[in-house]
Amino acid sequence: MEIPSLHIIGNDSQVGTYILRIRLKENITLQFGRFKKGKRIALPAGDYTYVGSALSEKGSTSLARRLVRHATRSNNKPPHTIRKKMIHQFAECGLVPRDPLPKNGKKLFWNVDFLLDVQSAEIVSIIAIRSPERLEGTLAVLLENDADTQIIEKGLGANDAPRNTHLLRVNADEAWWASFADSIEKNFSNQANV
Repeated sequence: MEIPSLHIIGNDSQVGTYILRIRLKENITLQFGRFKKGKRIALPAGDYTYVGSALSEKGSTSLARRLVRHATRSNNKPPHTIRKKMIHQFAECGLVPRDPLPKNGKKLFWNVDFLLDVQSAEIVSIIAIRSPERLEGTLAVLLENDADTQIIEKGLGANDAPRNTHLLRVNADEAWWASFADSIEKNFSNQANV
């Protein structure tokens, strides 16, 4: 089994933008809540990426709580393997609130929640950018335009950004993922030094 990885960029903010790498172990057909009137969408096994943000310092919209929420499943299903590591690493870098777990269990709300609740879907890595700057749309466009990504359904995962798609399939090897993480860190570091 692959060891989940968590890459945190920046160190002075409780808010930020994140990119999830989600591995789907089997082909499924899934409704993403009311997205496109409950349309059932075929998802082949493989890797997916989701870009999101959490730009409030309190509640479920703080970066740590949002990511821990993503790594939690509903109805007492086992959490994603990365959750325990995430809580520990967040505590080490001063990002975690006292109790980061969803207070009343997890209710499915965002499009990505429906995929993350499936037992055969697992978050295998996270890139978290600690910054109050709104980076979600920029990163989504960067991913949409990458030759190794595929739009599953236009607008998926981007209810608040109708021209974007934030949940994409990725057809790439480990080198692509490592290069992508390095590129994000380099670009963020350059912006911070301007």
